[in-house]
Amino acid sequence: MAKRVPFVCGNWKMHHGVEATRKQVRALVEGIGRLQGKVEVAVAPVATTLFAACEVARGSPVKIAAQNVHWAEKGAFTGEWSVAHLVELGVTHAICGHSERRALFGDDDTTVPKRVRAALDGGLVPIACVGESLKEREESRTAQVVGRQTEAILEIVKPDEVERLVLAYEPVWAIGTGKNATPTQAQEVHAQIRALLAKRFGAKAELVRLQYGGSVKPDNAAELLREPDVDGALVGGASLEAPSLLAIGEGGMQRA
Repeated sequence: MAKRVPFVCGNWKMHHGVEATRKQVRALVEGIGRLQGKVEVAVAPVATTLFAACEVARGSPVKIAAQNVHWAEKGAFTGEWSVAHLVELGVTHAICGHSERRALFGDDDTTVPKRVRAALDGGLVPIACVGESLKEREESRTAQVVGRQTEAILEIVKPDEVERLVLAYEPVWAIGTGKNATPTQAQEVHAQIRALLAKRFGAKAELVRLQYGGSVKPDNAAELLREPDVDGALVGGASLEAPSLLAIGEGGMQRA
């Protein structure tokens, strides 16, 4: 197994205003301590608070991610924002194709790769999400669905860019439900994704970090991150308070 630095990213969704964002990012900066250099930590605040988050995190190891990004550089896209807008603020990562964006806002295997391509072109690290619904899992279609979503993303990635890509497997049935995939279930899907990477990129597949997302908490993070192909976590509710996200990062220390 390649030496991949574990990466935990908190997705704050539609939580925290400006002052709460400043408070939590400041707590991450002050508390990152021994995680520095061993576990990468990022948070994705609400778009309207990104400026404040970047301001507090500037010069620290804590990275700031956007929850979404448009593929166009500029134009008549009311309510959207471009890679350039994010980079100007100091944002370094962008979540692309989160299951909520797929389910509620029409993201699919056409738009998600376009977002990933724009992020790569503009210098952001894309966190590209894939995952199956409960119905798809019950119908034994996990490999088919995750494979299709992953292949659509990999088609637009160049070999010399693959190390910058982060893929997040987030089973839709485990997001915000309190249910999480077992470590064995997570590893099984992550191994499938790693095999698809290897088929397309050879040995460079070992450079790509694969996050697990779905009801990750401090008390299950270490067990999940001990799996050989689970390189980190995309965390929802358990990331809203800095101590909880840092505790999840501590779970990655055993792997680091």
